[in-house]
Amino acid sequence: MGFNERVRSWLDRGRYRAFETRWDDRLLRAAVLAELGPQKDLLDLGAGAGIVSEMNFKGKARRVCGVDPDPRVAVNPNLDEGREGVGEKIPYADESFDVVVSDNVLEHLDDPVAVFREVARVMRPGGVFLAKTPNRWHYVAIGASITPHEFHRRFNAARGRAAVDTFPTRYRANSRSQLAAIARAAGLELVSVDFYEGRPEYLRRWGALYLLGAAYEALVNATRLLAPFRVVLIAKLRKPGPQIP
Repeated sequence: MGFNERVRSWLDRGRYRAFETRWDDRLLRAAVLAELGPQKDLLDLGAGAGIVSEMNFKGKARRVCGVDPDPRVAVNPNLDEGREGVGEKIPYADESFDVVVSDNVLEHLDDPVAVFREVARVMRPGGVFLAKTPNRWHYVAIGASITPHEFHRRFNAARGRAAVDTFPTRYRANSRSQLAAIARAAGLELVSVDFYEGRPEYLRRWGALYLLGAAYEALVNATRLLAPFRVVLIAKLRKPGPQIP
């Protein structure tokens, strides 16, 4: 067993023994489920092909719809209905949904204000928008910001992700201050922004980097003062008005 394998085994069996894969998607799922009910309609913005099982809310809401520029959205098994489209022009009528969710979408937006305005348009008064996205002040996002897209494709391919599922990143809606400004411009209320750090997935292939990532994880999780430097954020926004029970 080489150095990389030894370090990976040591950390995986030690510090991260009880670690759950896809932990951030599970956190988002829990937040969404808390907002759903039998009379609620949900839109998954950026639903894609449905490769994330945690984003399957069929049976948890009255209607589960999805929008994505990827034509595979039409056969997404997590949806009652999938429509091909973009966030700047969501193909649904005004006030169609009570909950909108986006999972790792905001980092790809060219014009987040336009997208958030569309989200506000298709939400009913009191509706909730929940979004999980990388934190722009984390080393992963900083590294992605200064490297070309081809590097991202190759890096993710080494981690087992298909090239078709690696998209260019912009990081224009990926901090508390950015989200607050965008929410104001879109007529939404920013209710909360929570930051999370888990196992350093991007560094697990390389022993030395995995050790550094584990040290960073321990540091930013040691105090709330360093929370704004954790890897992902989950933002909750609300459209003004009374919410349907």
